Amino acid sequence: MPRKYFGTDGVRGTANSGGMTADMVLKIGMAAGNLYKRGNHRHRVVIGKDTRLSGYMIEQALTAGLLAAGMDVFLFGPVPTPAVAMLTRSMRADLGVMISASHNPFQDNGIKIFGPDGYKLSDEQEQQIERLLDEPASLEFAAPDEIGRAKRIEDAQARYIEFAKRTFPKELNLDGLRVVIDTAHGAAYRVAATALWELGAETIQIGHEPNGLNINEKCGSTAPEAMCEKVRELRANIGIALDGDADRVIIADERGQVIDGDQLMALIASSWNKRGELRGGGIVSTVMSNLGLERFLAEKKLTLARTKVGDRYVVEHMRAHGYNVGGEQSGHIILSDFSTTGDGLLAAFQVLAEVVRSGRPVSETCNLFTPVPQILKNVKFKSGKPLEDVHVKSAVADAAAQLGNSGRLVIRPSGTEPVIRVMAEGDDERLVRRIVDDLCGVIAKAAA
Repeated sequence: MPRKYFGTDGVRGTANSGGMTADMVLKIGMAAGNLYKRGNHRHRVVIGKDTRLSGYMIEQALTAGLLAAGMDVFLFGPVPTPAVAMLTRSMRADLGVMISASHNPFQDNGIKIFGPDGYKLSDEQEQQIERLLDEPASLEFAAPDEIGRAKRIEDAQARYIEFAKRTFPKELNLDGLRVVIDTAHGAAYRVAATALWELGAETIQIGHEPNGLNINEKCGSTAPEAMCEKVRELRANIGIALDGDADRVIIADERGQVIDGDQLMALIASSWNKRGELRGGGIVSTVMSNLGLERFLAEKKLTLARTKVGDRYVVEHMRAHGYNVGGEQSGHIILSDFSTTGDGLLAAFQVLAEVVRSGRPVSETCNLFTPVPQILKNVKFKSGKPLEDVHVKSAVADAAAQLGNSGRLVIRPSGTEPVIRVMAEGDDERLVRRIVDDLCGVIAKAAA
């Protein structure tokens, strides 16, 4: 059943319009509070946010809705998304909420909801909230003496820093490593550099001066050029770029060359497998991960289980089949021994641990396989379902036949933007590029 408000990662949209108005956010708070108010105990919700200007408005509206539903609210201020997931469990909350649009620009914002177990809500749970939103008369208001209370938690960042540091191997430290850390002017602008420094690293911060409008602007994991340049300029050992809510990470080696999530998963999986810590016989990723990763794992007799795009689908598969490493090419890395969701800082710690163990440069430690040529392009559309067009279907079938067993083709609508994503990969780069260009043309014509 298609969802009306929720996408692949919560509710997201332009702030102060559509699903991101104060009125709509208040109703989301009411609906979520109604759904998770169970039993006679004092119910509690924890709320974190990134650094967007609209976060102030959304935080207040969401709090009002939850209080009206009779839930106590604990406000963290700016913290990473994985901190909210962790603290939901640690503080025995009935619900956790992160206000963020992740890697999107400042004008967007969103709401990610975690259940009491610290995991993102399932499709079914999100549909239950949507039904309540579409039937406002069914929402129950708390009695006057049962309205919730709100409280600000001042040490949320410190709690997360200590949690993150405990995931780094006790016998190791980062002494002597020069680390560039880019926090995208986002949620981790205080915690990431502090945690790295306390583990022994010499840290150089960029993207750490949020003003409400500059989150993800020419910085962070989706724009790592500034990090790469700073690594080269200061001859750092490694660069770490997080996105706006710090649930994804991209690494730069000592030469300022980008290392994506596929390589990071390969490194963590092979490292954990050597020490007998890898569970599930492989890792979980999405249909977007490179074929080179799949081949690398196969050489080590490990599997790559693929899911549809969205880190929560990766998590669901990991939980159902006993894996403890999963993630996305974009840098969402889920290490379920430590966390219930993607955590860019924790993934970076595992990479750093392997760099320290090996004694080799990051460029040698982290580049474990040669990626198969992969081309990804987006086609904008305003409405309709262009992928159901007969000409598009015929072109897709022809492209798949051309690639055969030496490549892959993935075509899907984005869950967060009005675009169709067209990805192809294979050993013949010229063929792959031509296939993507031709398909984009056919889809654009159908979407016109």
